[in-house]
Amino acid sequence: MNRELKWALLILVVILLGYILPYTVLTNVEAWYGSFLIWTLLAIIIIFINYLFTRNWGE
Repeated sequence: MNRELKWALLILVVILLGYILPYTVLTNVEAWYGSFLIWTLLAIIIIFINYLFTRNWGE
């Protein structure tokens, strides 16, 4: 499996977590900030993954 495919699959898993977690684990959280916190954390994870993937782009 090549490097790009591994990163793409990891990003896909994080995106799917953004849809699955609010409707499963956070179902009983009635406050809006439950999902917002998860989405914020997942966005930071995606940004970090993109940084790791593109840090050696020009070399």
